[in-house]
Amino acid sequence: MRPTPPIGLRQFLRARNRPGYSEQPHAHTHPSFDRSVYKRRNLVERMFCRLKDWRRIATRYDKLARNFMAAVELAATIIW
Repeated sequence: MRPTPPIGLRQFLRARNRPGYSEQPHAHTHPSFDRSVYKRRNLVERMFCRLKDWRRIATRYDKLARNFMAAVELAATIIW
C-alpha cells in the first residue's frame, strides 16, 4: 500500500507530473487521460457503490468501529 501523501492531493499529483485535472477551470484543453488509471478508479468507485446498497453501511448504523468494519467485511464477502 502506498503511503498517504503529506501534502494536498493536487500538489502530490503535480509533483508526479500527472495532474489529471485542469489547472484553470476555464481552460478549454482536456486533462491527460490514462485509461488504466481510470479503470482502476472506476473499479473502486463501483465497489463503494455496491457497499452503499447495504443500508447499515451507507448510514453508518453501527456506533463502534469494529462493528462497522465487521458489517463492511460481511457485505464485501457476500458481494464477492
